[in-house]
Amino acid sequence: MADHDMPSVRLIDEIPQPINVNGRPVTFWHAVPVSSPAPTPGGAELGEVLRRFHALPAPLFDLPRWDPLNSIRQRIGAQKVLTDSDHELLAGRVDHLADELAAVEFILPQGPIHGDAFVGNLIAGPTGAVICDFDSASIGPREWDFTPAAVGQLRFRYNPDHHRRLADTIGYDVTNWAGFETLRELRELQLVTSVLPTLDENPSLRPQWADRFRSYICRDLTARWTPYA
Repeated sequence: MADHDMPSVRLIDEIPQPINVNGRPVTFWHAVPVSSPAPTPGGAELGEVLRRFHALPAPLFDLPRWDPLNSIRQRIGAQKVLTDSDHELLAGRVDHLADELAAVEFILPQGPIHGDAFVGNLIAGPTGAVICDFDSASIGPREWDFTPAAVGQLRFRYNPDHHRRLADTIGYDVTNWAGFETLRELRELQLVTSVLPTLDENPSLRPQWADRFRSYICRDLTARWTPYA
């Protein structure tokens, strides 16, 4: 990405990477210089970064294929808090989504995607917003990169409306696409399961998680969620 002047964090290339720490790969990145005052990046900045990211040529290394259900299954398998019935409910939703995703007709060209593109992964830099956190980068549908902002607005009612500003910037509103409801449910399942492996160590999160879980399982699309404190 540095070769294409992509507005992203930069790897420290003076040391060999990744480094294995307790069986996990660890990478090191240059800190983004702090500028003052720095406006907080929002939906418009995310849209511009994604526009440039999606225009990058195919990388010279292999990216994995988009497989969001794999990490969800791993989180469900690693948790210690679900009752047997709740575990069965979530596992059933994963299987249901696998079938639904197989039937989705994506309309945008597939290619490199960030995989977790929301404004929380933008950092204000001296020359504008830069994007970080490439753990979910893969080859997949571009519609997925536009889904987190849309779901964030529907569930959290952020102000300002990052989804609307993103859609205006890229000239495309993913919520008008026929396959959006499937991707919405997938994103919501990610948000429900994200804290499962550590929920027993963070009991203060249980009420917020329970609200998300109940409204997700019941498909209460009007319920509003709050960010984990």
